[in-house]
Amino acid sequence: MKITKLELTSVSFGPLEKPFWNSIKKTTSSGGGRLEIHTDEGVIGMSPCGGGQRSAINSLSKKLTGEDPMRIGHLWDKMYMGGTRKPVAKGDYFGTVGAIDNALWDLVGKAVGQPVWKLAGGVQDKVFAYAAGGYYEEGKEKEDLAAELKGYIDAGFKAVKMKVGWPGVTLKQDAERVRAVRDEVGPDIELMIDANNAWDARTALRFARMVEQYDPYWFEEPVHADDFRGGALLVQKLDMPIASGENEHTRWGTRDLIDSHAADIIQVDPTSCGGISEWLKIAAMASAHHLKMAPHGNPNIGATCVAAVENGLITENYPTAFNNRLMGPVDFRADGYIYMSETPGLGIE
Repeated sequence: MKITKLELTSVSFGPLEKPFWNSIKKTTSSGGGRLEIHTDEGVIGMSPCGGGQRSAINSLSKKLTGEDPMRIGHLWDKMYMGGTRKPVAKGDYFGTVGAIDNALWDLVGKAVGQPVWKLAGGVQDKVFAYAAGGYYEEGKEKEDLAAELKGYIDAGFKAVKMKVGWPGVTLKQDAERVRAVRDEVGPDIELMIDANNAWDARTALRFARMVEQYDPYWFEEPVHADDFRGGALLVQKLDMPIASGENEHTRWGTRDLIDSHAADIIQVDPTSCGGISEWLKIAAMASAHHLKMAPHGNPNIGATCVAAVENGLITENYPTAFNNRLMGPVDFRADGYIYMSETPGLGIE
């Protein structure tokens, strides 16, 4: 079997009726894309891919055309060493490498008639899931926020995540938002808080002290992405777990995060870190340090990764804010779990 072409289809749904934002970024529109890898035997691998990655895909297509798609490791090394004039260890380029790698896994799964979560390890046949929401919006009060997250609980989720850290509110106001949600969802629901790298370590520590009584399941990205020392301070000072890593690319960047003791839970994204191949290497490294994996991003691919490994903790889902109109949903059930499919490949429609 040989690769004949890579094909990207991008779709824009235009501006959002109600823009929303986290601590650092405002989202005003939606869209996405699909990457397909075609072969001379008619087997096609597919994965989600950003529409803005067309140039990188066209460049890498020249390096992959004619290659055997079953040699995923060989092709990853070829992309890594041949992306630009030099090897690239960080940056948006790895989102393209990751999308291609994921599509190759989908292709191999279809070729051999097995789901990727089994081929990659098959440790868990269902994975715990959480609903990621709680963004800031114009006119959204803490009562509206609490009602939103309670709606996810009513839909079956046993864990929910909300945003904190926007400079448009004070620390006390943000803490009140956390209190309102905890009061609404009750003590038995896991509640995550996500600052999206908003603060320096001392400010993050102050905020953590203000909300620790509400029993956060984790405190996500409390400090700047490159502030490993700040992350390590919070790991040392706080009882609540620190979750981080979605801004890291490859096993080497994550190695430095782990060696710095800057996170209790590793959140590398299975696409932007370099694909499922790289995510599995990172998961093995995290396991050697007794750390859990909770991938950022797409639930279809995230569930595949969490199910594959023994230290897979939980899978992120975007039930409203980032509801994916391009892909069919995962098999989420009212017990709070995603059940893994027997469909060959990634099982994405």
